[in-house]
Amino acid sequence: MALYPWQQQAWQQLNQQRRQWPHALLLSGPQGIGKLDFARLLAQSLLCEAPQADHQPCGQCPACNWFGAGSHPDFRELAPASADEDDDKDGDAGKKKRAVQQINIKQVRELNDFVNLSSHRQGYRVTLLHPAEALNHAAANALLKTLEEPAPGAVFIVISHRLSRVLPTIRSRCRLYPLPTPNAGQSQAWLAQQAVADAGKLLARAGQLPLAAKALADSDNLPAWQSLLETLAAARGFDPLKTAESLQKLELPQVIGWLQKWVYDLLSCKLSGQVRYHPDLLDALRQHAARLPLQGLLDYQKQLQTAQRSAHHPLNVRLAIEALLLGYTQL
Repeated sequence: MALYPWQQQAWQQLNQQRRQWPHALLLSGPQGIGKLDFARLLAQSLLCEAPQADHQPCGQCPACNWFGAGSHPDFRELAPASADEDDDKDGDAGKKKRAVQQINIKQVRELNDFVNLSSHRQGYRVTLLHPAEALNHAAANALLKTLEEPAPGAVFIVISHRLSRVLPTIRSRCRLYPLPTPNAGQSQAWLAQQAVADAGKLLARAGQLPLAAKALADSDNLPAWQSLLETLAAARGFDPLKTAESLQKLELPQVIGWLQKWVYDLLSCKLSGQVRYHPDLLDALRQHAARLPLQGLLDYQKQLQTAQRSAHHPLNVRLAIEALLLGYTQL
């Protein structure tokens, strides 16, 4: 585990606060810039028993060995757990299960013993929680009580991809530390080191976020996305039912996200002549943007936003995709 090139300065600036370390640190920034890796390295450094001069962990002491093995007694990591929700399809008695990702109150309550007991190694007790916006309402309130009266030696590192979705009461009890987004040169250089083909195109698809671009390059779903884009970019219309059938095995939030990026570029192209996510499809975007109605695109964008908010709830994925694609063809 090592810092990414664009994180070096942020690491140095943050570690100048070691003498007055906050009991709760909130790392913010878009998903795909390496916040989780930064947070884990930071947690390891707080637990390391022989840190280097720049406060990076030594990687050799017992604490680092335990951390690397995922068994350090003074470290806990909270991430969304799968909670099954029933889906009563068309009122039928038979029910299907669908996972909903959230951090629940049970997970937060289980922290109490860990936070309030003494350290095994006479140092910090570190909790890493990510992402903060995955806390459900009850869990957020339970965490708030813990943050209001932190036990001595208890340190929280909290990550947020979308700071506006974190409760203001939680934000106010943490020291906010935004992490930098790399510039295009840094991102492309790093992707080249990772031997990512078509780095420029994937970086654009990922919104200029290098780790998201790397994940996209490694994803088995990349061909499906490319196929959908070719369908949307075609000069003639397409069959929304057939297209939905080809996408029905994918995660609905992902498919909606692809459509949102396409519509974002259509609107941007229509209003400013610029695109963000699909520069390689600029000609097709210009042709479509010229003939599609502005108000229709704005209304469809709202439809996608509404669909994304409920995308994790139990529903028929194929029917949902069909409805969205039909809405697009009606433009």
